[in-house]
Amino acid sequence: MLGKINLTTDGRKWIVGLALALCVVVMGIGVTSAQADGVLKIGVYGGYFKDSFDKHIFPDFTKDTGIKVESVAEPTGEAWLVQLEQAARAGMAPADLSMMAQGPMLRGQRTELWAPLDLKLIPNHKFLLPQHVHKYPDGRVDGIGAVSWYITLVSNTDEFKTAPASWADMWQDDKKNKLGLLALASNSFLLEITAKTFFGGDDILNSKEGIAQVLDKLAALKPNVKLWYRDEGQFQQALQSGEIPMGQYYHDVAGLAAADGHPVRSTFPKEGGVLDSGSWALSKASKMSKEAHIFINYMCQPHIQAKLSLKVGTAPTVRREVTGLTDAEFASVSSDIAPIIPRYDLYTGELSDWVNQKWTEMVTE
Repeated sequence: MLGKINLTTDGRKWIVGLALALCVVVMGIGVTSAQADGVLKIGVYGGYFKDSFDKHIFPDFTKDTGIKVESVAEPTGEAWLVQLEQAARAGMAPADLSMMAQGPMLRGQRTELWAPLDLKLIPNHKFLLPQHVHKYPDGRVDGIGAVSWYITLVSNTDEFKTAPASWADMWQDDKKNKLGLLALASNSFLLEITAKTFFGGDDILNSKEGIAQVLDKLAALKPNVKLWYRDEGQFQQALQSGEIPMGQYYHDVAGLAAADGHPVRSTFPKEGGVLDSGSWALSKASKMSKEAHIFINYMCQPHIQAKLSLKVGTAPTVRREVTGLTDAEFASVSSDIAPIIPRYDLYTGELSDWVNQKWTEMVTE
């Protein structure tokens, strides 16, 4: 789990990047000297998340391989992507490897920012769940799953004595004005949730007509929504108090709230939780490809993924049966129910502007 941190701010914001504190990275400074010294520069989400890697991951990697690591606190999303692209045009890499969210991974493909990875040099990729091997459209591998986390259906146990079984419960009449949902199409993944729950899967999202049908179903949810939230802390406080007794939230943080005695439960609906993730991506400007491959292979080891689950609170990117986690340990971060995988193409591809416009018009306005 994410440790004893401020549940309303630090834990999830550093991991997901919904409200990251931006750090200033001066591009190019120290890059040449770091490479000359054989230091692998690795960008990870800042704050508690970076602190956890600095404490639990990087020292053991250096001890096991002899490769020195310099960690770089990165913002997620567009800010870090822009810095990497600008630096790459100058032949420099503020970080050799970066932990990238899936939207920026796809956007980076447009400029071929990511150096292709050689799976023969990453034999431990055999342990990965298939969705954690990220590829260019032509099949070249450009990313390997670093960490993942779940969005689930959360509820206040004082207000709802019985756990909800399905995402469809949010549409029920007794939920009027009782839901808190993430405000954006691209971070709530409610299009995918609705498609899986009512339309048998996400194939319906392959066309404008299909997306419009899903949006119509989502629009029917509006009377039940009390808060479309951007501030996680605002929703969490309302969830804990019972003011907003149901909604979608991050499984690990909800678990911490419950462990601290708050009347909060996190449920994996029968349709699955939403599995979001970050990938290791290698800048095309990096001169440390060999060392980067060694690090990625190291991170794909089942016991390392188990350590991340126990120390950082992320869901393993490898198959459950190889992790050695107990049922309780696994349940604290993940589920055996097949997950809902976000359709990142909807938010980065040619339909992205249209999707965002229709989302605002039909759902959140």
